Amino acid sequence: MSIPRKLWRIHGGLHLPGHKAESMQQPITDAPVPPELILPLQQHIGNVATPIVNVGDRVLKNQIIARAEGYVSVPIHASSSGTVIAIEPRVIPHPSHLTDTCIVIATDGKDEATPVAAVLSDYRQMDPAELRNRIRDAGIVGLGGAGFPAFIKLNPGPQLKIHTLILNGAECEPYITCDAMLMQEQPRAILDGLRIMQHALHAQRCIIGIEDNKPAALQALQAALHTDEHTLIEIVAVPTLYPAGGEKQLIKTLTGLEVPSHQLPASVGVICHNVATAYSIAQAISHQQPLIERIVTVAGPAIPKACNYRVRLGTPMKYLIEHTGASPSLPARLIMGGPMMGFAINDLQTPVIKTTNCLLALTSQELPKTQFELPCIRCGECARACPAQLLPQQLFWHAHAKDFDKIQDFNLFDCIECGCCSYVCPSHIPLVQYYRFAKTEIWAKEREKSKSDIARQRHEFHLQRLERKKREDEERKRKKKEMLDKVTQTDSAADAKKAAIAAALQRAQAKKATQASPQNVEHLSEQQRQQIDEIDKRRANPSTVASQPGKDNES
Repeated sequence: MSIPRKLWRIHGGLHLPGHKAESMQQPITDAPVPPELILPLQQHIGNVATPIVNVGDRVLKNQIIARAEGYVSVPIHASSSGTVIAIEPRVIPHPSHLTDTCIVIATDGKDEATPVAAVLSDYRQMDPAELRNRIRDAGIVGLGGAGFPAFIKLNPGPQLKIHTLILNGAECEPYITCDAMLMQEQPRAILDGLRIMQHALHAQRCIIGIEDNKPAALQALQAALHTDEHTLIEIVAVPTLYPAGGEKQLIKTLTGLEVPSHQLPASVGVICHNVATAYSIAQAISHQQPLIERIVTVAGPAIPKACNYRVRLGTPMKYLIEHTGASPSLPARLIMGGPMMGFAINDLQTPVIKTTNCLLALTSQELPKTQFELPCIRCGECARACPAQLLPQQLFWHAHAKDFDKIQDFNLFDCIECGCCSYVCPSHIPLVQYYRFAKTEIWAKEREKSKSDIARQRHEFHLQRLERKKREDEERKRKKKEMLDKVTQTDSAADAKKAAIAAALQRAQAKKATQASPQNVEHLSEQQRQQIDEIDKRRANPSTVASQPGKDNES
């Protein structure tokens, strides 16, 4: 039984057929290792991982084959042992159906793992920074669908104090039961992961929110609680309503707090993680097991017997579909995710990745009939259903008019793309597709603006550098000219000094010549004779010498 507590009602939402019982009739089953694993380098939000293996290398299970690049990134690990046969573009699970770089491993059937190091110490004795680093090294991302690196959400920074840690076990979308089965079969491991995250965040309380249509999961978690955990951890049943499992919606339901527009839950002191993420963290810290597999619900009318499988990351979806007993040609449409927020997969060689929680196989009977888009009648049903309390019709008009500046005035990026508005629209307008189009265009323009800003800054810096160089050259020339002028003045003074010294020497020689014998005088030059005559005149008339202060007194 869950602990009674006050719950808050979210705006809008829908009551949808669950279709969950079909895939919960048997326990989680291990899917076999496929002959070939296809591991995309980007299976998370953030920077793409960088390969550290080459074609021809043999790799072991749990071995890092691509390292994290930058802060918002995590490494990729080999899901089984084998040989790297290619590092090339392959189709990845994405609405665009584009290709991206993948590491392709031909498995050898041995499933040989890397050696396990010594058993880790008690996480309660570990520094939170060390815990976060181990979680990052294990390649763990949010397994609820977004794929944001888990260690970053466990590091809100010293300026934000986290008082509440929430585990999201709502799993509100139809057909998907991977989290419900995990809570039934591994409740203690989930609680251990919750305690590890609580230690890293120093959160004062922990809440696990589960929709009330999962009584077995509620009972399993409640029974797994230790005696001393009842005051710290609350297990709460929330009303079954789509999309009650949205992050902001679950926070509002459990705490009454509303996360402001354009802000994260940490801004109100709350961190929210998925129950599968908590389980993976427990495996990483307690058993040194990186994220190489996850639980995937395989369901839908085209599947003979719906079930939850423990699947190695990189397994081609075709191999998994065949393992269920269904023919790969039977599904008229294969959707990754649920019917509301999932997207179609066109190539069955697309691999299972970290954010793959469900494969929904539909036959032609379940496909929606082609319906033409009609004009909006302004009925307001979309606004009443919107759980984010937006104005979908306003967003639609501005998206249709490609007025991407005005549409942001209506908080476009608060839209969680849950599909409630499209589901209730009587005019069959694919509203979510318009919103995705607008977001994509805005992001593209922001990238172009960022590139142009960088180019402008580089050009301005280039001009500043040229101007600085010009000033430096002028200053260097000025200093050189001053130095040359100073050297010239010094040389002139030195020449004058040398001339004065030479004149003094000549006078001294002339003085000595006056004292020489007449035969020596005959050998004097004409200039020296003139100097001797001058000296004789000064001796004959001393007053003339006194009246000329610039002349030497030769008395």
